[in-house]
Amino acid sequence: MKGFVIFLFQISCFWSFSQEKLFSVEGSFQGKNLFVSNPPQSDGFGFCVSKVVVNGEILPASIQSANFEIDFSLFKIQKGEKVFVVLTHADGCEPQFINPEVLLPKSTFVCVSLKANKDGVINWQTKNENGSLDFIIEQFRWGRWVEVGQVKGEGSSTINNYTFQLTPHSGTNKVRISQKDNSGDKHSSQETSFQSAVPKVKMSPAKVTDYLYFKSNGMSTKTKFEVYDAFGNLLKLGFGEKVDCQNLVNGVYFVNFDNTTEKFIKINE
Repeated sequence: MKGFVIFLFQISCFWSFSQEKLFSVEGSFQGKNLFVSNPPQSDGFGFCVSKVVVNGEILPASIQSANFEIDFSLFKIQKGEKVFVVLTHADGCEPQFINPEVLLPKSTFVCVSLKANKDGVINWQTKNENGSLDFIIEQFRWGRWVEVGQVKGEGSSTINNYTFQLTPHSGTNKVRISQKDNSGDKHSSQETSFQSAVPKVKMSPAKVTDYLYFKSNGMSTKTKFEVYDAFGNLLKLGFGEKVDCQNLVNGVYFVNFDNTTEKFIKINE
């Protein structure tokens, strides 16, 4: 009889644990606490969350309420430190993190230096990064800043060094680095410029039946390009020595290439 009771107890414990689920979020501490919406259990007895674990340690605070706060100061977590939060909750109910965005990194970098040589090699130093975000390398051409690449940020507050190889256009090249965080705002460095040795690119013909060609010093050359219709709609973009215009209807178009913009007309043969 005693063995039968123990067997029933084991079954009961297994059933109880199998009814629990885990819900987690991770990021880095940005100075703000996390809040949790904690609904009642499906049977109406008690609240959904039974345990909160932060970086492997149990939260030493009351969680028996419809909403509760995860106070990171209780764990002596420093700003920028990685955070992993796990909620253990009952089956049949779903807790929610009310403000998970507070664990997303912010763009706080300070650009200590930004340099570029005539071949398009960009080197920069930063400090005060607060979480890893991609750096966006931008080149000024066609009257606007154009993204030409990305480099993953280190995310540390100390000095960080980065390098990137871009494709220069002819003449003066202006470049800068930027980041975007969850706010959607762009945080940009100062700009720097360099004079490239790339010869000027020319486009032909002005009246196109099939292909638009790019040449430099009489030789075919590759260049970054964009093709727009007369209403400003982007139709084609790429990097190459020619543009296939066979599927364009007759009319006036504009092509951005090298560091300039020119007009061409599509006609039938």
